[in-house]
Amino acid sequence: MTYPVLAALSAVLLPFVGFLLQALMGKRSQNGAIALITIALSLLAAGYTFAQVWGNEPIHVQWRWFTIGQQVFYVGLMLDNVSVLMLLLVAFVALPVHAYSVAYMKGDSGIHRYWTYLSLFCSAMLGLVVADNLLLMYVCWELVGFASYLLIGFWFTRGAAVAANKKAFIVNRIGDIGFLIGFAILYSFLGTLDLNTLFGQEGLFATASGAEASGIIAHPKIPAGWLTTAGLAFFLGAMAKSAQFPLHVWLPAAMEGPTSVSSLIHAATMVAAGVFLLARIFPLFDDTALLVIATTGAVTAFVAAYFALTQYDIKKILAYSTISQLGFMMVGIGIGMYQLALFHLVTHAFFKCLLFLGAGAVIHELQHLNDKHQLGIDPQDIRHMGGLRKYMPITFVTMLIASLALAGFPLTAGYLSKDALLIHAFEWAALQNGASVAIPYVLAVASFFTSFYILRLLAKVFLGSPAVGVMTSARPHEASAWMLVPMLVLAACSLFPLFTTSPLNYGQVWLLQKILPMAALPPLPLLHVLVPLLTTMATVAMTLLVWQWYVKQKYPLKAGGLFFRLSQQQGYVDVFYDRIVAAAVLRCSNVLFWVDKHIIDGAVNGLAALGRILAAIAGWVDQRLVDGFVKLVGKLAWGLGNVLRRSQTGRLQDYMASVFFIILVILLYHLIVQA
Repeated sequence: MTYPVLAALSAVLLPFVGFLLQALMGKRSQNGAIALITIALSLLAAGYTFAQVWGNEPIHVQWRWFTIGQQVFYVGLMLDNVSVLMLLLVAFVALPVHAYSVAYMKGDSGIHRYWTYLSLFCSAMLGLVVADNLLLMYVCWELVGFASYLLIGFWFTRGAAVAANKKAFIVNRIGDIGFLIGFAILYSFLGTLDLNTLFGQEGLFATASGAEASGIIAHPKIPAGWLTTAGLAFFLGAMAKSAQFPLHVWLPAAMEGPTSVSSLIHAATMVAAGVFLLARIFPLFDDTALLVIATTGAVTAFVAAYFALTQYDIKKILAYSTISQLGFMMVGIGIGMYQLALFHLVTHAFFKCLLFLGAGAVIHELQHLNDKHQLGIDPQDIRHMGGLRKYMPITFVTMLIASLALAGFPLTAGYLSKDALLIHAFEWAALQNGASVAIPYVLAVASFFTSFYILRLLAKVFLGSPAVGVMTSARPHEASAWMLVPMLVLAACSLFPLFTTSPLNYGQVWLLQKILPMAALPPLPLLHVLVPLLTTMATVAMTLLVWQWYVKQKYPLKAGGLFFRLSQQQGYVDVFYDRIVAAAVLRCSNVLFWVDKHIIDGAVNGLAALGRILAAIAGWVDQRLVDGFVKLVGKLAWGLGNVLRRSQTGRLQDYMASVFFIILVILLYHLIVQA
C-alpha cells in the first residue's frame, strides 16, 4: 500500500474513528476535542494525498469486498485530480466549521451528539469522493443523507426541526431511487460498477474529441434509450441531493439545524455531492440528458434567486442563494464544461461557508441580546437588524468579501468561476437551436438577482440604523476568536490569489488546467470582455439601488403585489406539495388503509375463520371416528386377549376337553358340507 493510498484512507477513517470514540464516550465528549483533532489530522492526510496525486497519474486500488454467486465485488479508492481536489476541499472547509462550532454551540445540552453526528457526516462525505465504484459511492451517499438527517433535526424538541429533517430525508429518498435505478441499468448491461472500468481513459465510455463540447460515444451494449434513461436516473439523484427545482424544498427547511451545520451542508459536502456525482460519471450523458441537466439548472438558478429577493430570514436568503448557485453548476455540467462546474463548486464552498458563519455570528449575538433584554424578536429576521457594522466590523468585512464573491465582483474567486460559467454558456448557446439558446440569458438575469439580494442582506443587517433601539445601548459585540479566525481564513480563500495570480483571467487558474476535458467550445473573444464588464456594471448598479432603497430608506415600491407574493411565498411550491401532493398521498394512503383493513385483512381473517372451522371438524373426526375406531380395535384385542388368557388354565383335562371340542366342530362341519 503506497503512502498516498494510506493517507487517503486515513483522511476518510479518522473522522469515523472520532465518531466511534465520541459515541462510546457519550456526554464525556462535550468539548469537541476528539472531533477537532480527527478532522485536523484528516486535513493533513488529505493535503498530503493531494500533493502526491494532483497532476500525476491516477491511483486505483481495490480489495475484495464480497461475492454473490460468481460475481466478486471490490471496495477501493480512486485517486485522481477530481477526487483528491474534493477530498482536500471537504476536509479544508470542515476544519473551520469545527473550530467555529466550539464557540457557537457552547453550552448546548446536546453538544456531545453534535460532535458525534458531525464526525460521521464528514467521514461519509470524504468516503464518497474517493470511492472507486458506484455501489460504494451509493453507500456513502446514503450515509451522508442519514447524517444530515440527524444534524438538521439536532434540536429535536422543536417541531419545525423534526418536520425539516423528515422533509429532507423523504425528498432525498426520491433522488436515491434514481441513483439506484441508474447504477442498476449500468450493471445489468455491463456487469460492472467500477468507475475506472466505466469512465476511465480507456474505459467502456469515452469522450469524443473535436469541436463539440460533449460528443459521447455510448458503449454498444447499452441501447440509446437505456443510456438516456440511466443518465436521467442519475440526474434525479443529483437533483434531490443538490436541491434542484422542484426537489429543492428540503434545503430552505433544513435551516432549522444549527447554523454551523448549514454552513457545512451548503459549502462542500451534501449539496455538492450531486454536482460531484455528475462530474464523476460525465461521459455517460448523451445530448438529451445534458440538455435536461442544463435546462433544469438554468430554471433552478433563476427561480431560487427570484425567491431570495424578498425573504426576511437571513438563513433562508442564503439557502436560496445556494440553490441558485447549484443551478449554475448544473448548467456547467449540461453544457459539457464539467470542470467549470467543479471550479465554481470550489469557490462557492469558501464564500458560502463564510456567509453562513457570518450569519451565525450575527444570529448568535442577537439571540444573546434577545435573551438578556427580553426583546421578543426573531434573531434571524433581517428586519430586526441594522447598524451592526459599528459593533461587528470584522464580521461585516468578511461577509462583504463573501458577498462580493457571490455577486461575481472582480478580485474575488467568485468572479473567476461565475463569469467563466456565463461566458461558456453563451458560447454553448451559439451552437444550439430552439429554446435552449435562452439558457445563458436566464443565468444572466439570475446573476443580477444575486447581486441585489445579497447586497440587500448586507444593507439590512450592517448598514443604516439599528431596527431595535435597545441594541444601541446594549452595544452588541464582535464574535469570539473561535468564530472570527475561521471566518478570516475563509475570507482569504474567497479572494483570487488562492487560484491565480491573474485576477481577471480565469484561463490562468491552476485548478482548471488539470481537469480540462478533451473537448472544448469554440471561443467567442468578445464575450470574454463583454460578460465580465456587464456583470460588474450590474453589481455596481445594484449597489446604488440597494443604497437608495435600504440605507437611505427611499424604497419606492409597495410590498404585496403579485410578483412580491410569488417570491416571498417561494412560488407556492411548498403549498402545492402540502395541499396537492401530500394531500393526494394521504388520500391514497387512506384508501389503501381501508382496502388493507376491510378487504385484505377481511380476506385473511375470513380464511383464518374457515381454517378454524375446518380444524374443528377435523378435530371432531379425529377424536370421534379415528380415535374411536382405534380404541374399538384396542378394546376388541383386549377382550380377545382376556378370553384367550382365561383358556390357559394349566390343567390337562381342560386342554383335552378343548381338543375334543375342536375335533367335534370339525366333524360337524364336514357332515354339514357332505349333506
